[in-house]
Amino acid sequence: MDENPNPPVPANRLPEHVLKELREARDILEHRGIADRLTEMIGAPITASLKLLPDSAEKTLYAAVDKSLSVALDFAVNTLGDTDPVSAKPRNFSHKLMAGLSGAAGGAFGGATIAAELPVSTVLILRSVADIARSLGEDLTDMESRLACLEVFALDPGRSSDIDDETEIGYLAVRIAMGRQIHDASQHVLKHGLSNKAAPPLVQLISTIGKRFGVVVSEKLAAQAIPVIGAVGGALINTYFIDHYQNLARAHFTIRRLEREHGAEPIRAAYRALPPAGKA
Repeated sequence: MDENPNPPVPANRLPEHVLKELREARDILEHRGIADRLTEMIGAPITASLKLLPDSAEKTLYAAVDKSLSVALDFAVNTLGDTDPVSAKPRNFSHKLMAGLSGAAGGAFGGATIAAELPVSTVLILRSVADIARSLGEDLTDMESRLACLEVFALDPGRSSDIDDETEIGYLAVRIAMGRQIHDASQHVLKHGLSNKAAPPLVQLISTIGKRFGVVVSEKLAAQAIPVIGAVGGALINTYFIDHYQNLARAHFTIRRLEREHGAEPIRAAYRALPPAGKA
C-alpha cells in the first residue's frame, strides 16, 4: 500500500496551538540576537565596543572559535547519544550556573583567557542544547540529530535591525543552507568517524557554523572587554550567553518536533506565512 497513513497536514489547516508554537519559536529565532541582549544588560551598544578590540584579538578569537567547535564536534559525535532518556527534563539552571563560573574567570582576566574559557563554555552550551533537544523528542542516537545540536551555534539572528520583517525567513534560510552539510557530515562520521577532521564535509560544516558563531563570540568578548565588567560581569555575560542559546535550542527543536508531527513543508510554509512580530 503506497499511501502514507499520516499524510502531512496542509499549512492552512494546522491547528491553532501549532501556529501558536510556531509564532513563539519564530519570535525567538528571528529577533533579539545576543548583541541586543548584552546591550540592554550593559547599557552601551556592543557593536561600538567591537572597535575597541585590538587587531590581534580577531585572529585569537577565530582560532578559539575553531578550537571550540572542534571540541564540540568531538563531544557531539562521541557523547551526546549516551546521556539521559527522552523523558528527562533539561537541566537549564545547572548548566547556567556552570557557565557563569566559567565566565567569571574570563571576566576577571580579560580576553587573554578566551582560548581556555571558550571551549569550556561551548561544550557546556552544547550539553544544555542536547538536554533540550532530548526533552523535545530528538533521538540523540541519530547522528543528524546530534549535529542539529551543533547547528544551534549558527542560529543567532544578529541585531534585530538587520532582519527583514517582511520576509522573516532568516532561520529557514540557515536550515536549508546547512541541511545538506549536516547530512553529508553525518554520513562521513558514520563511515569514517572523526579520524580525519580535515575531510571536506567536516571542514565545510565547522566553517559555516564558525563564521556565524564567531560574530556572536566577538560580541561577547567586546562586552567582557569593557573595563567595568570584571569577574561578576563576566559570569553574568556567560549566563546570558548560555540562556540565549537555550532559547534558540528550544525554538529550533520545537520546530523540528512540529515538522516530525505535521510534515516539514506544511510547517515551513506556515512559518513563512506568519505575520511579522507585533502584527499578528
